[in-house]
Order: sequence, then C-alpha cells, then structure tokens
Amino acid sequence: MSWEAVIGIEVHVELATDSKMFCGCRVDAGAPANTLICPTCLGLPGALPVTNGKAIESLMAIGLALNCRITEGAVFHRKNYFYADLPKNYQISQFDLPVAVDGFLDVPVEGEAIRVGIERAHMEEDTGKSLHLGEGGRIESASSTLLDFNRSGVPLVEIVSRPDIHSAEHARLYAQELRALVLALGVSDARMEEGSIRFDANVSLRPTGSEALGTKVEIKNMNSFRSLERAVASEIERQSRLLDEGGRVVQETRHWDEGKGATRGMRSKEVSSDYRYFVEPDLVPMNLDEHLIEMIRARLPELPGARRARYRGLGLEGNVLSSLLGAEPELQSLFEETLGQGADPRSTAIWVTGEVTAWLRRNDRSVGETGLTGARLARLVAMLDEGALSATAAKAVLDGVLAGEGEPDQVASARDVLQVSDKEALGAVVASVLAANGDAVERYRGGEEKVVGFLIGQVMRATGGKADPKAVNEMLVEALAQS
Repeated sequence: MSWEAVIGIEVHVELATDSKMFCGCRVDAGAPANTLICPTCLGLPGALPVTNGKAIESLMAIGLALNCRITEGAVFHRKNYFYADLPKNYQISQFDLPVAVDGFLDVPVEGEAIRVGIERAHMEEDTGKSLHLGEGGRIESASSTLLDFNRSGVPLVEIVSRPDIHSAEHARLYAQELRALVLALGVSDARMEEGSIRFDANVSLRPTGSEALGTKVEIKNMNSFRSLERAVASEIERQSRLLDEGGRVVQETRHWDEGKGATRGMRSKEVSSDYRYFVEPDLVPMNLDEHLIEMIRARLPELPGARRARYRGLGLEGNVLSSLLGAEPELQSLFEETLGQGADPRSTAIWVTGEVTAWLRRNDRSVGETGLTGARLARLVAMLDEGALSATAAKAVLDGVLAGEGEPDQVASARDVLQVSDKEALGAVVASVLAANGDAVERYRGGEEKVVGFLIGQVMRATGGKADPKAVNEMLVEALAQS
C-alpha cells in the first residue's frame, strides 16, 4: 500500500527576557548551577507567581507575525505531571485559551510556498535541567543525576503547527523559516545548540488519498535541522515498514539517536486528559485588548517573507539568499549597513555569509567585538572590485580589519598586499619577462596561445604576487601582438 506522511511540528522558544516568567530571578544560561533561584521558581509553599509583561508582549509579537488571532482574555492553566526537574509537580502553561490561535506560516519550497497552519502559540514556564552523570550522558546509562533549577521558570513559548507537512524535507524547511522569523522579531537568540529553540515532530502515516489521521508518534532530541530531517525520514520509513508487515503503530514518544540514525521508544504518549489541566488559581485572565495588539503589530520588523522578496529584487538567489536569511541578526544588520554604503549586494552577501561568518565562528566572536563595520566592509568590496586587492589578499585584509588593525587601506599597506595595476610600473616587468622568455614568445607566435598563462605566472612571480592578473593579461596579449 502507498502511504502518505502527516507531520506536525511543536517548537519551544526560550524568550530573551531579563527575568523569569513568574518571578524576578535573572535569566543567564551561563550562571553556576542553582544560583538563580527563589521560592517561586522552586515551587515552595506560599510563593505566588507574577506574570512577566515583556514575555507576553514577545509572545503576542510571535502570534501576530504568524498571522494568528490574539485571545483577548487568555488564561493560564496548571499542567500536572511528576518529574524530578519540575519542583512544583505542575507546570504553569495554557490549555483552551492560549494567547495566539489559528495562524499560518508560508514556507518557500522550490520557488513556491506551502502554507502550514499554526494551531496555537502559548506561554509556559521551562523546567529545570537534568545532568545525567555517566557514560554517554543518557539517563539509561547514568550512575546519578544532578538537578540545576536555574532554567526553571524561564519564559518558554510553544508553537504548535497543524499536520500540514508531508515530507521530512518540508519539515526542515518549516523549522528553518520559523527560526528565521523568531530571529527577525528579536525575541530569542534561537540557538539550537544551546536549546533556546527546540523542535519536536509528530509523525503518522495514512493510506494515500485518505483524509483520516493515523496513530502519531512524537520524536524528541533533534538538535539541528539536519537531525530533524533525518529523524522524520527515519520514522516515516519505520512506520511504513511496520504497516507493510501488518503491524500496528503505537502512540508513543520516541528518542532520536543521532549516532545510530534511528528512533527508539521512550514512553507511551500522553493525551491532554492525563495532565488534568485546571485554571491557575493564582493568576487572573489577561487583558490583551485591541489597543495593545495594534501597538505590538506596529512594532513588528520586516519579516523573512518580505525580506526575501526585497533581497531577490537585489539579485540574490539560491544558497546565498537562504544563508543570508538564516544568518544571525547582527550579520543581517552588517549586510544592510554595507549596502547603505553603496556596496554590490551579491558581493556583500557572499562576504557576510562566507568569510565573515567563518572568522566569527573560528574566533568565537560577535561582529560588535571586532573592528568590522559596514563602511569598512564596503571599502574592502570596492578595493577588490577596483583591482587593488586580489581575492587572496582581500581575505588577509578582512582578517586584519576583524582583528582591529584599522581601515582596509591601512591593513593592506601594513601587510604589503596591495595589488599593482599601474600600467607604467607593470610595463617594465612585462617587457623584462618577455625578453627573458623568448622561446615562450616564439611558441605564442606559432599559435600556442595558452603560453600566455605561463607568462602571467612569471610576471606574478617577479612582482611577488602583487600584480593585477587581469591587467597583466591585457598587457601581455597587446605586447605579444606587436612583437
């Protein structure tokens, strides 16, 4: 039988707020364990929650950017379950009256767009962090487990898609587009490697052409877009094989094992009734009126869809375009600032997403911690276009600028990499090379035009690699034609 995959994605986004969701504890992922805690985030008796207004506004911005309807009287609920990293034995979350509902996200796929419905975007608090000690850092092989509650109570937005995705590739593209949107809003750093954005996938199969939904399986532990695509593809294959053999898919949560390239069972999948939701008695309904909604809507920045259209109008396409749209906000700002200095869009995009990004990763730095500005990058691009620098020399100059050595012209002079393109200066070198390589000149006269490459190499050697190859080629061809 032919099977169709039906996929929904649940995304958790840690918000970039100064304090936690329901208390005044500072948010800092790098702080020593259990130093950012208080009676409220530890769930001690008598401690009462107070809602973080900035977090709610950030959630509303996400909802509006996802074309959602904002629920004016949104309510918090208690989600009851028991786990060591949840000290209250319940999580403050939302159930039937979330902040944002019924939206959509258009995902670009091969020049077109597929529309993925957004069921809801709601607020909850994050749990503590479990550190499993032992080989592999997994709970099943741990000798003991330590608990760090610094993360307990950090504002966490959950974005739930409708089951409108039908392939592993489209699941990845949806996740990439959603992360780009979150980055554009500036509400989170959305770093997958640090867990500030996390993706879970719900996968089921149904006979092709059927409208009924199959039994879904939730996949966890996917910490990259590549992992997400591989995990979904693996689960589709597993379920297809199981159904073809006459087996039955069990509703469960499965763990993605990156090393083995396969999912494995973790626990039976809960349903909403298992959590015994009830209204949080210590928090009143929110008053998200039209005035607040319109104020936040007016503050929305340019979103990825509009930016993609503008960049295409600048001539950007393919990997350069997708890399730029998925880049960190500071790199996109650098690109915009460089464009403002009159630089060529494509050349600038290639530098920003290529050499600049690579240098920052190698040195674990941000743009603001370097000497690079839009004006300096624009000058570097211009020097390359003018022939003042070779491609190799331009990379060396960029390294110097990033390291704080000054303006591109200063770095180029100090590192002695300026390209010689002055015809008078090069003329003597070209004449000398032709005089010293009479046999090559004769071979050229005999119709062996490729010998020009050899002669260019000789001029480059004589000038220490500083001659402009384009100018040298033109001068050699002219001199050989006259000889």
